[in-house]
Amino acid sequence: MKLMRYGAKGAEKPALVDAQGVVRDLSGVLPDITAASLAPHSLQRLRELNPATLPVVADPGRTAPPWSGCAKFICVGLNYADHAAESNLPVPAEPVLFTKTLSSLVGCNDPVVLPQGSVKGDWEVELGVVIGTKARYVSEADALKFVAGYCVVNDVSEREYQIERGGTWDKGKGCDTFGPVGPWMVSADEVPDPQQLAMWLDVNGQRMQTGNTRTMVFGVAHLVSYISRFMTLYPGDLISTGTPPGVGMGRKPHPVYLKPGDEMRLGIAGLGEQHQRVHAWDPALIDN
Repeated sequence: MKLMRYGAKGAEKPALVDAQGVVRDLSGVLPDITAASLAPHSLQRLRELNPATLPVVADPGRTAPPWSGCAKFICVGLNYADHAAESNLPVPAEPVLFTKTLSSLVGCNDPVVLPQGSVKGDWEVELGVVIGTKARYVSEADALKFVAGYCVVNDVSEREYQIERGGTWDKGKGCDTFGPVGPWMVSADEVPDPQQLAMWLDVNGQRMQTGNTRTMVFGVAHLVSYISRFMTLYPGDLISTGTPPGVGMGRKPHPVYLKPGDEMRLGIAGLGEQHQRVHAWDPALIDN
């Protein structure tokens, strides 16, 4: 089951995508896809619907984040050994955790707006894991039972802010619009093995990243279990699981960074594709 939301900011509507790729409106079933909608019993109720009975959305317009009410946007750094190598950093012995702000979370095709003075904007295609059941000190063997579904994330980064300005990584990760998510949340039953998903990212039509989740240092089940030891995970929380090699910072012989007018396209097998245009600082693109 592919769940999505569509429409202008502040007026999003719930929908699902049927087996033929047709967007079907869910407004008559529930007012919105919220964190509570991701609970197992709520997802089962939606699975039991006959999509053919739901209205067709001929022109969805803007694709919004697939659910509302995300309370935590947790990220894992250096979770692909070859990405750690291109970053000139050792493969971590334990998962490296940081957070992105909720104001970074935007729709999959919304504008990416570089902050004032940004000169080292970068891209990172990542598998997103959406929690559906409260998880606290869960075992690795049981961890996937707490997952509602999966999505595509672009962990957009500002490397100067992240690396050269001191302190934690968060200041280079949580800028407004730096967390495009979607287009869909694909329910976990449609992703039998989250460690066998091909992923890619292009900038201006040039393939920059090609990878597969099978090369993660720490797999999804390990990450859910590990993170649940440090914080309670609630329905709607999002874990972004790291990126394969090919980021701009690691390009040889010289790094390549985002500039206004650049276009990013990225996707993960079975989870859909994103397309963002990069813009210079303009608060109107953030607020509207």
